[in-house]
Amino acid sequence: MHSTHPIEALKHQLDALGNTAKKGFMRLSTPCQVSNLLGWLNVQSVCPRLYWQSRDAGAVEFAALGVVKAFGSLAALQADLAVLADSGGKQPDYFGGMAFDPGTSGWQHFPDCHFLLPRIELRRQQAGATLSLNLRFDNRCPEAEIAQARACLAALEEEQPLPCLLPNVYQREDYPAQKEWAALVAQVTHPDQLSHTPKVVLSRETCLTTPETPSPWALLARWQAGAADCFHFGVQFTPHEAFIGCPPERLYKREGRHLMTEALAGTTRRGRDAQQDQVLADELLADKKNSLENQCVYQQLLTQLEPFSSQVQMGEAHIVKLRSVQHIRRLIHAELHRDVTDQQLLAVLPPTPAVGGVPRESALAFIRQHERHRRGWYAGAFGRISLTSSDLAVAIRCAHIGPEAIRLYAGAGIVAGSQPDEEWHELDTKIADIMSLLGMG
Repeated sequence: MHSTHPIEALKHQLDALGNTAKKGFMRLSTPCQVSNLLGWLNVQSVCPRLYWQSRDAGAVEFAALGVVKAFGSLAALQADLAVLADSGGKQPDYFGGMAFDPGTSGWQHFPDCHFLLPRIELRRQQAGATLSLNLRFDNRCPEAEIAQARACLAALEEEQPLPCLLPNVYQREDYPAQKEWAALVAQVTHPDQLSHTPKVVLSRETCLTTPETPSPWALLARWQAGAADCFHFGVQFTPHEAFIGCPPERLYKREGRHLMTEALAGTTRRGRDAQQDQVLADELLADKKNSLENQCVYQQLLTQLEPFSSQVQMGEAHIVKLRSVQHIRRLIHAELHRDVTDQQLLAVLPPTPAVGGVPRESALAFIRQHERHRRGWYAGAFGRISLTSSDLAVAIRCAHIGPEAIRLYAGAGIVAGSQPDEEWHELDTKIADIMSLLGMG
């Protein structure tokens, strides 16, 4: 921030609350100047720190700090939404995510489910940026709430330019290694296995160790610059660990009762030039194995949405071109019944068939039994939830960054006809963007 004015302005608003009757949720806001939200997040000392931007053109950019209230389950989050809906005032945005397979051992500091109402929110749209302070006066002592808010404001730091990404030497280990991967693909494509589980999404953890990892926010900024058609997210629950990503896949977007989701599955690389690129895209659309993979996804989505919707419509298959890969995508629109909640949607939609498999339970059973690395929040859900609208991404194309290691994750849908070497190469293609940023491309 170029001056202390926005912080001073919020302090004055806080002082002015004085003895006014306070209940429910309150947001104090002031316009501010900020050139880079990630540069602002990078210098803050308050945790958690969180960043979110939807992939839609002109989407609001959110940077959030601290916590007013946190929720360890969808039921608790939904209960809080209901409380504030009844109070009829302003409605807040909650940010957070969920693990791929809750109940299995995940990552330390990343609970199965964690959504929070942040203390400080910085939002930027084309019209400009707003700095906000969130307050809750349900069953809390108002003086204590105001004191906590004041302390968080006092801890805010001025925005600084992001540090450069310096060349670094990394030691690479893949889990599973390629030989073990080939054995797993052989198991999944065995006729006996295919007869009851036509698709399993196997994943790989690529662990890059180094004495000192780069700033996660600097890395996300560089990654984001080359991933315009993707979601962008980052979270630090503790100062020395972060989870960042630029996923192309939407879990769902809800505006009121209108829901949008998609079947994104089936992959090929990008071509050297426009002509080769188009040839590869045409081959992908015509390819039996990739079409089957996409079909597995959309059929399951349609089945899952049916009980919650008065109508569901599916679009035509088309190609989405990303920096290193092309995918088959079909968009799905649904009109939800009146009382359908995000809790209900998040109880059935993730993990999607694009990251788990079909049928879900037997695919997950295979993954639990055979994958030795922990997926944690990789391939889980991440995003924003509010009473009126919600938007969540599938947390793929991501990196888990610790003090001495960066862990990259990629998955491939294994179906009849999958070849181990081709699928292994697809995993490399999916992490190519971030590897090149780290100087490993």
